Amino acid sequence: MSVNYATLGDLKKGSYIVIDGEPCRIVEMSRAKTGKHGSAKAHVVAICVFSGQKKSLVAPVDTRVQIPVIEKRLGQVLADMGDMVQIMDLETYDTFEVEKPGGNEEEEQLAAKLQPGVTVEYWLIMGKPKIIRIRSSSS
Repeated sequence: MSVNYATLGDLKKGSYIVIDGEPCRIVEMSRAKTGKHGSAKAHVVAICVFSGQKKSLVAPVDTRVQIPVIEKRLGQVLADMGDMVQIMDLETYDTFEVEKPGGNEEEEQLAAKLQPGVTVEYWLIMGKPKIIRIRSSSS
């Protein structure tokens, strides 16, 4: 599991954070200074990268949190196997299976375009791959 650490107060909307052991993208963040002797709190609302679930976190601003390391890579689709796709990494030539994107309309359109021979960009987040977009198709 590849993660870095940062303080919660340094994060911004659009950053990535690990909440409950899952990588999430921050969609909303607010800070509130409590009373005279209290420390400032941050309220984070994030959406899980893999499941699409909304998660929230309330913690002091100076709390150290985990930030997932995201490796952006290219791969070629080798086979379409129903709800899974077999991909070969274009640098290491490793082959692996990835779930087809789904959950919202944009991801459904992406899944419809996945065919053998298509080059895709995928992200390796905490050791788990996720297809992000199609780079090009071979003709």
